[in-house]
Amino acid sequence: VQLQASGGGLVQAGESLRLSCAATGSRLRINTMSWYRQAPGNERELVASITSGGDANHLDSVKGRFTVSRDNAKNTVYLQMHSLRPEDTAVYYCHANIRDPYHDYVPLDYWGRGTLVTVSS
Repeated sequence: VQLQASGGGLVQAGESLRLSCAATGSRLRINTMSWYRQAPGNERELVASITSGGDANHLDSVKGRFTVSRDNAKNTVYLQMHSLRPEDTAVYYCHANIRDPYHDYVPLDYWGRGTLVTVSS
């Protein structure tokens, strides 16, 4: 099982980006999927999460600007980011709690490689 993230880049303040993260593997049962971020010198923080049923939560500082969503048929989670600010600059990581046949369906945590989002002022 792997998480493959994409969509980062360099944008100007006020612009938008959409991050995607797909879980690869067969017969996966994916629980909560999340996006974290880590800026230089800071700890990793939870930005948004979404359950398999679609219940979503967002970090207060991104509410109204970021939206997390998922496509269960594609095992993919998205983070739509609008009105980006320089303080949103960070490496963004996707995370998922997954049960898979390779581990007897024991729930395990998986992380994707980070994707860099840079917002210039």
